[in-house]
Amino acid sequence: MSEVQAVVFDVGRVIAQWDLGHLVAKCIDDPAERAWVHAHVITETWHFQHDGGRPLAEMVPERKALFPRYAHVIDHYAANFTDSIPGRVPGTHLLIERLAAREVPLFAITNFGAEFWEQYLPTEPVLGHMRDIVVSGRERLVKPEPQIFRLAARRFGFEPQAMLFIDDNADNIAGAASLGWHVHHFSHAGALEADLLERGLIAP
Repeated sequence: MSEVQAVVFDVGRVIAQWDLGHLVAKCIDDPAERAWVHAHVITETWHFQHDGGRPLAEMVPERKALFPRYAHVIDHYAANFTDSIPGRVPGTHLLIERLAAREVPLFAITNFGAEFWEQYLPTEPVLGHMRDIVVSGRERLVKPEPQIFRLAARRFGFEPQAMLFIDDNADNIAGAASLGWHVHHFSHAGALEADLLERGLIAP
């Protein structure tokens, strides 16, 4: 049997597809203009401020002042963030179901804005299998900072050496591994399934 006693998932690009360009496309028809807005206005770097705990009430007016022509896109981003989530990452939810069926303790750590988390959480029932979820925007701590992994270990009630952390981001994986977590650098559900099988966490 695996020495891993609990499995901890990232959310974006592991459970849920995520693409801010998909949200921008809801507002702008021209492909070249869409690409420019995604590259300069609704960017991941700017969005990451909300993941870190900065409220939309500060971010949105500031951004609209910089890009008044695209105020409607910025408003859409704030009100309809789930438009950046086209669907599930294929296969991951089935693995979560299989882990849950074996009563493996499941948790999540996600870089996600607190206000956007309230929009997204009701749309994804598989997250109901998670015993606890650490959300960066609520804690004002983000991956790969060591503090968020230490907080998660305290909250989840397992030592890092007893948990498998799954994330698509190499920096986040390195951050967790440096603190003693088992890690899986996620690329697709097939590779994750093979890893979980090898660890004895799911049955063939």
